[in-house]
Amino acid sequence: MIELKLERGSRHAPTLVEQLVRAFASAIEAQTLRAGTLLPSVRRLADEQRLSTFTVTEAYGRLVSMGLVAARRGSGYRVAVRGHRDEVRALEWQPPSLTATWLLSDVFADHSVPIKAGCGWLPNEWINESGLQHALRALSRVPAARIADYGHPYGFAPLRERIAEQLDRYGLPVDAASNVLMTAGATQALDLIVRTLLRPGDAVVVEDPGYCNLLQILRLAGLDVHGVPRTVAGIDTEAFEQVVIAHRPKAVFLNTTLQNPTGATFNMACAFRLLQIAQRHGLWIIEDDVNRELAPPGAPLLAAMEGLNRVLYVGGFAKTITPSLRSGYVVAERAVLRELARTKMAVGLTSSEATERIVDKVLTEGRYARHVEFVVEKLRHAHALVEERMDALGASVFRRPRAGLFVWASLPVDPCAAADVATRALEHGIWLAPGSYFRPGDAPSACFRFNVPHSVDDALWTFLETLP
Repeated sequence: MIELKLERGSRHAPTLVEQLVRAFASAIEAQTLRAGTLLPSVRRLADEQRLSTFTVTEAYGRLVSMGLVAARRGSGYRVAVRGHRDEVRALEWQPPSLTATWLLSDVFADHSVPIKAGCGWLPNEWINESGLQHALRALSRVPAARIADYGHPYGFAPLRERIAEQLDRYGLPVDAASNVLMTAGATQALDLIVRTLLRPGDAVVVEDPGYCNLLQILRLAGLDVHGVPRTVAGIDTEAFEQVVIAHRPKAVFLNTTLQNPTGATFNMACAFRLLQIAQRHGLWIIEDDVNRELAPPGAPLLAAMEGLNRVLYVGGFAKTITPSLRSGYVVAERAVLRELARTKMAVGLTSSEATERIVDKVLTEGRYARHVEFVVEKLRHAHALVEERMDALGASVFRRPRAGLFVWASLPVDPCAAADVATRALEHGIWLAPGSYFRPGDAPSACFRFNVPHSVDDALWTFLETLP
């Protein structure tokens, strides 16, 4: 067995999990630990190194996800048997070309980039594996005849009931039968709203910066897109009203809680002012709120404040369960929801009942609340680490939420050179998300969106320290 020398107490030392992963990975690559070798049990290693079992379990989980270690129930963790090592070494990694196509589509299928500081999802090892496994086993016991047809156009009824119960706790009482529509992820919900309520040439307002995939949806729909600055308190309401008066938009799209990409959350005063302006000018408000469960309590919820008269509320489970299930929903007034359901059926038929059954089981029997608490605490710790590295780098951090996935920071680079920085980063196996991809019109920006749990690797900061 290898000798472990763990560094403790240093503010700049890698986490104990990272140190364990690196030590075992190096020993496996050097064949000090050969294929098939049984690793110490979690409890034994924890006792020997004076670690928590949680730390060892997370480190072993990362090694499994890297393909270096195999886990078998009842037989512990063993060094994985891999293919011909010489052939693997010969296939040297080639960085992909940084284009809009790669960032918006191919990136989701590209697993070659080791450090995904620009991605939009949680690390695989943070997934609620036990809850998902339980849900999958439960689905396997459902008679095939019960899930053989297309399912209900509005989605799996028990899951809609679960969503209604959750929204009621947030102060938004809804009827699960007539106000909740399941979709294939929150992004599809946004697309259905655009297709149903808007027509080519209509003016709309978005946050600047804002959700990059939404910008693409709006462009594909031929809409006239106007950006309004996002502040730490919410949208700039003075600039918003000026845009509304000048361009008479039909809708405004917002992230109220832990906004993507800035991590900022609306305060109550800004929320009230926004609703007043929208009501006075007859705008639809599309509230994309997929991050609410990761936020501290008390953030304003526009749909609850306004009552679904002009607000459509979008949610999903990609940030708390897993993005691969592609399960989201939209909440709206009864007549609007009926039109959204017709659009859903026209462009893609029903959403997957099998997927929705899995999500429902995770919510009800997968210790979901406990898992969310775990993720929130992990994110809080990761934010502290990343913010410390940002300060040491001299970066300007837009907001320090200590919650959610994202930090939006301006690096000491020329805004026009940000895309070049992202291209150079890929050559080092680092995916960065330059600010221009989150702005209407791709305006230059020295800002980057950092996914906090994917931004703790020392190699990222070593690269950033080389920037002029």
